[in-house]
Amino acid sequence: MRVLFKMMHYPFLLHTGIRLANWGLKWRLPINGLIKSTVFEQFCGGEDIPSCRPKIEELDRFGVGTILDYSVEGKKDIPSFERTKEQVILTIREGKNNPKLPFAVFKVSGIANVDVLTKVQAGVMLDEEEKEALARAQRRINEIFESAASAGVRIMVDGEESWFQDVIDSWVQAAMATYNRETAIVYNTFQLYRHDMLRRLKDAHHDAVAKGYFLGAKLVRGAYMEKERERAKAMGYPSPIQPDKAATDRDYDRALQFCINNKQRIFLVSGTHNELSNLVLSELVDLHGMKRSDPRVYAAQLYGMSDAISFNLASAGFNTAKYLPYGPVGEVLPYLSRRVEENSGIAGQSSREYTQIKKELVRRKQRKQSAFPAIGKN
Repeated sequence: MRVLFKMMHYPFLLHTGIRLANWGLKWRLPINGLIKSTVFEQFCGGEDIPSCRPKIEELDRFGVGTILDYSVEGKKDIPSFERTKEQVILTIREGKNNPKLPFAVFKVSGIANVDVLTKVQAGVMLDEEEKEALARAQRRINEIFESAASAGVRIMVDGEESWFQDVIDSWVQAAMATYNRETAIVYNTFQLYRHDMLRRLKDAHHDAVAKGYFLGAKLVRGAYMEKERERAKAMGYPSPIQPDKAATDRDYDRALQFCINNKQRIFLVSGTHNELSNLVLSELVDLHGMKRSDPRVYAAQLYGMSDAISFNLASAGFNTAKYLPYGPVGEVLPYLSRRVEENSGIAGQSSREYTQIKKELVRRKQRKQSAFPAIGKN
């Protein structure tokens, strides 16, 4: 683990390693074992649901829940969409009456052709084949929501790129109006690195109040910043991304406060590795006199990252869960590449993890030396 985070500490090594891994898989070189024993082992639960169960049990021993996340990305064919839908439904079935699995999750891009969704959002006329692809995608998402509602399992829909996110929002909002009448079953994601997202969160709350359903809201900072900025520049429209990190941090913490202030109608999942934002969340829960185990509020982090935050929150009595990706080694590499790069860099989360690991190794060495002092030298 120390070697892995050290590589992530140096972007050149990290990017070179990712390119070599993708190249090796493309040419079917025998590198699955190397990937599995390093980055896959650090960030994933296994290749299927049964192989994830030991890590689910391990997290549960620390009071931390698990969010099984089938993390195969980048497929655009119908068999892949159907396979992803079935895997999501399997995670829902695994979570039924299982408090160790408080949520299921999926990405709409895993079950729908994003090129079609992009055309729909842009108002471009679809041909008959595209219309049928859109209808099939809607059937898949409705089947997932129906399965979740029938099982009583909360289901989160991950946020995606802005150029087709509006289509996702409309589908998820309709599902919330259907299934979130008595409690929050369906959750949408609000990416606060977008400068319009705090307003969108407030608009979603207004709709929930007006129509009498509960808003399920997962807050994250965001995962597609560079791609968003590059596309906006290339196509000549204003970037949807905040001007700087300070603005993102400000809106994220304001969104936390808004959700807790409106806890009568909002169920919240705070998905962040930011230490200050997690502190803000814990203080808000206490300030409002809520039980720390109130089911309306969860904190969530990625498996293999920010364990100190996750386990400390859980130890203090707050609802906490880890995203646990799974899938065949070769097929989850695009997801792992994106996650590793998101958290790399000197100021990134991996740098903090690496620093914490070094401090822990020094602490253990000092403890060992104090327990076994050197015998007097001649």
